[in-house]
Amino acid sequence: MHIFSRLLYLIFFLGFFLSLNGQTSTPASLEWGNQYSEPNNTTATKIIGLRPDGFYMLRQKVLNNPESRPRAWVEFYDRDMNLKKAVEQDLKYKGKQRDFEDVVFIGGQLYLLTSFNNSGQKKNYLFKQRISMKSLITAKKLEMICETDARNKEAEGSFGSHISKDSTKLLIYNDLPYKKNEQEQFGFRVFNQQFELIWEKDVVLPYTDNRFTVEEYQVDELGNVHLMGVLYEDNAKRRRRGSPTYQYIIISYLDNGERVEEFRVGLDNKFITDLTFRPTKSGKLICAGFYSERGTYSVKGAYYFKVDPTTRAVSHKNYQPFEFEFLTEFMSDRSKEKAKDAEKRRDVRKTAELYNFSLDELILRSDGGAVLVAEQFYIEEQYNRNDRYGIGYYPYSYGSLYNNRYGNNNQADYYYNYNDIIVVNIRPTGEVEWASRISKKQETRNDGGYYSSYAMSIVRDKIYFLYNENSRNFAGGGKNNRIYNFNGSNSVIAVAQVNKNGEVKTYPLASNKDAGVITRPKICKQIGKKKMAVFGEKGKGYKFANLIFD
Repeated sequence: MHIFSRLLYLIFFLGFFLSLNGQTSTPASLEWGNQYSEPNNTTATKIIGLRPDGFYMLRQKVLNNPESRPRAWVEFYDRDMNLKKAVEQDLKYKGKQRDFEDVVFIGGQLYLLTSFNNSGQKKNYLFKQRISMKSLITAKKLEMICETDARNKEAEGSFGSHISKDSTKLLIYNDLPYKKNEQEQFGFRVFNQQFELIWEKDVVLPYTDNRFTVEEYQVDELGNVHLMGVLYEDNAKRRRRGSPTYQYIIISYLDNGERVEEFRVGLDNKFITDLTFRPTKSGKLICAGFYSERGTYSVKGAYYFKVDPTTRAVSHKNYQPFEFEFLTEFMSDRSKEKAKDAEKRRDVRKTAELYNFSLDELILRSDGGAVLVAEQFYIEEQYNRNDRYGIGYYPYSYGSLYNNRYGNNNQADYYYNYNDIIVVNIRPTGEVEWASRISKKQETRNDGGYYSSYAMSIVRDKIYFLYNENSRNFAGGGKNNRIYNFNGSNSVIAVAQVNKNGEVKTYPLASNKDAGVITRPKICKQIGKKKMAVFGEKGKGYKFANLIFD
């Protein structure tokens, strides 16, 4: 029986690998390295940096409660994806335990960042230490690079970092104490490639914390710091239907922080549902995102503009709706007809829009254009109650009411949905050249989407997306073009190719079952012009693979 089942499995996979549009070859090949065993209760968190003969990875202890002692390892893998060295970082100093913050790679050097909260002095300190590139052992010299007031360790004094696109500037930022409903305060410190301080400044935002939310920090190649946030009309910090009740704002700190410029992003009466920006080499900012005519969680089209932070001059501003066929590509015929009728009647409430897409990437084109990449992402909360009447299911809103009235016995389940990917190519003039959609469905329960989402690589004039897929989607699909949900069993690694004209081709690459692990796309990273490091794990076993593009 076992031999017969195995034979059917092999026949099935042979069939689906040959089934997709008659394609018998993929645009990439996968070469797995050796398999290793993870230290207990740890997880890989990111690939830190690259060098010609390999790359570094960060591993951390999974903290099950706030009292758990942090632990961190730096690992080095060679070009054949074999583990050469793994060293736990020493987080103690003079008998005291420090908190792990991060490991950064700048100027070809690794640095360990740790912090220590002095509750007696109500201070929080940030330290840096060099990590040997060969031994992976931290230097004994501990250098304090930041000191901040922290009256409450849990609420104040936290640190964050951002590295410029050319890897020559490092921004360290931290929040400073302020009273509730007053203006937020931050500390900025910008370092050069040698981790030497260029400038530092404590700044006070012009808006109170109950009306303003910071969403993104950037440091450019000139050492300027740019902050993007959302300003709300009232204290609710809520996006409502009707007319837009919020506005995106970019604040730039120029000339070593001595000059501050503010720019407000407006788009007539349309809802800006997502926005991001990237600094160019000249110091200008390219901004792009999505807008809606209906509300705050759907997408009608894309917009684009350039802004000079020194003069606040705006150029190439444009917004454009997506084509009807793109917005309705996966609708039923009946729904598509209703949307078409709504378009004719100009009924904004019922016209076609995309829902719950989160903007992940803004790729700058060499000619001044841009490419947007977004993924449909949302979390569903569901309640199950086991009582004398049996097991019941309640959606979140009703479940909360039931919980309040009849006792706190409900068990919540969280469903993490990572679905379709959209790619939008924008000309330097701000016009949408094309928009493409990669179909996928990934719904998992109570795992944070551990094996979901995607990894991306840019190879010449093509963009590749790697993600986990249900193998049945490569075997003819289901009725009415049904998309089967990804799950851990019988899953395959898929690669979607988007060419310069927006044409999408999707390929089954390899079986996760045959590899003995399940790929974690969030850890995978491009490590060369034609190479991606692919990470997979299952149980305590894990390994890397080289994904080599043609």
